[in-house]
Amino acid sequence: MKKILSLLLISILALSLFTGCGGGEAEEPEAELQKIIVGASPAPHAEILEIAKELLVEQGYDLQIQEFVDYVQPNLALDSGEIDANYFQHRLYLDQFNVENGTEIVAIADVHYEPFGIYPGRTSSLDDLTDGSQIAVPNDTTNEARALLLLEYLGLIKLRENVGLEATVNDIVENPKNLKIVEIEAAQLPRSLPDVDMAVINGNYAIDAGLNVGTDALAIEDAESPTIKTYYSNVLAVKVGNEDREDLQALAAALLSPEVKAFIESTYEGAVVPMF
Repeated sequence: MKKILSLLLISILALSLFTGCGGGEAEEPEAELQKIIVGASPAPHAEILEIAKELLVEQGYDLQIQEFVDYVQPNLALDSGEIDANYFQHRLYLDQFNVENGTEIVAIADVHYEPFGIYPGRTSSLDDLTDGSQIAVPNDTTNEARALLLLEYLGLIKLRENVGLEATVNDIVENPKNLKIVEIEAAQLPRSLPDVDMAVINGNYAIDAGLNVGTDALAIEDAESPTIKTYYSNVLAVKVGNEDREDLQALAAALLSPEVKAFIESTYEGAVVPMF
């Protein structure tokens, strides 16, 4: 009798467990987020993208940010398909890169502008520059021209007429103080400050080094110049043919959102200026 009762009890328990597992509605699995891989400079680009990432989650996208510390690899990675987009460069550099490397990369959003500044090294004032003082500038074509134009704007040198955005040190026609222009890789400019009198530094590398163009720079370029607004806007770039991809358009919209604008304005204090 005891054996029969035990078997009956086991049967009842098994039946209740089966009913408990199968009787309720099964939970639907969460939809998997669609991955977007974007290359960026650490600051400010990757920091700005973190705000866009939060917005994109709500739309079903997982924004993965891959950081680069130079100006060449992000475009090569985009061209090869390793990443879906990049956000680190201005329009003029992008155009020049395409010409020099045979790539087909296009901008789909103008996000921000970073003012170039001249920062003190061994010499703390523009008025204290003496004969033969050394000024470091970026050594890539487009940014070197931009740095030289800033020095001309400050009256330190004079460039060959109409040379504009193609200026190099060979185009300096007047140099009253015999300044020595030292060409250095852009990423290394902040580190060069102890060894030169001054350096003209790209905005992103200045930020990354803890410098603020609004408080640390001795002078900045003319932000109202049509040249600045036309050529030096930092862009979200994609490979030609992908401009209308839904996920990349969503990324562009997120970068041009009020949330991103508010973050830029409250975080960088003029060192990064929204273009929207």
